Amino acid sequence: MQFGIGAVLLWSTVATAFKLSLAHMSPVQLLLFASLSSAVGLTLILLLQGKLHLLARQWRANPSQFVKSGLLNPFFYYLALFAAYDLLPAQQAQALNYTWAILLSLLAVPMLGQKLRSWDVIAAVAAYIGVVVIATGGNIASLQFDSPLGVGLALLSTLFWSLYWIVNTQDKGDPVASLLLSFLVALPCIIAVCAWRGELYLPAWQGLVGAVYVGLFEMGITFVLWLTAMRSAERTAPLTNLAFLGPFLSLFFIAQILGEEIASATIAGLCLIVTALLLQQLGPKLSALRQRAQ
Repeated sequence: MQFGIGAVLLWSTVATAFKLSLAHMSPVQLLLFASLSSAVGLTLILLLQGKLHLLARQWRANPSQFVKSGLLNPFFYYLALFAAYDLLPAQQAQALNYTWAILLSLLAVPMLGQKLRSWDVIAAVAAYIGVVVIATGGNIASLQFDSPLGVGLALLSTLFWSLYWIVNTQDKGDPVASLLLSFLVALPCIIAVCAWRGELYLPAWQGLVGAVYVGLFEMGITFVLWLTAMRSAERTAPLTNLAFLGPFLSLFFIAQILGEEIASATIAGLCLIVTALLLQQLGPKLSALRQRAQ
């Protein structure tokens, strides 16, 4: 639980860190320097664990796996996500990003052969109503978005993140080594995009500090904390429930540090999204209990 609480607390700060960093650098620059920081951090973790030799072994076993996963995350996922944060208020971007788990359950039907449950459909409807509430600022009838491109990019990022998890269901190697290989694959692509855009230079130090924070506590170390929590827990359910505090803690940091006034539509939409995630997890269990009672 201590590892889990640490991971959730750190993840709840990153939306604020994204926005602060983007005030001093472009989305592609943030991706470059954050990815470099994450790669260094993950390398040190593997070195301390005595697992650095796994990189070559896992790469030789399935190089195409890491090419696919590296292009999806961090390359495409964070390009879309950081661009969305650049266009939207942090409160909107972070709330929309939480719909990835709903999309993952829907994509798992055609891509992994899983069955579509009624609870998945109910959760998807609730979550995407929440998306419309947030994106329209509560004016659902008008269907007018302040930044259609920003909303589209935020939702596109959930597609890349869901595909990344689906691709990685085939990966049986050490997860930290696999994540580092994904970053090593993506870095040349990120550098190429930075060079093409004429942004291959050092930004202001404030942006660099933010990028290092994002790289360590969004992309790297926090993943290891959460993985350690899941592996050492006797029951994973309390950890999963703990994760639902993340988006609300994130709103607190956004309000206190960024000074954004949290809109009632954001809270209402986020509540719908979190309710959808809870329904997706608890619905099948409630159905099973009902069947046993009968």
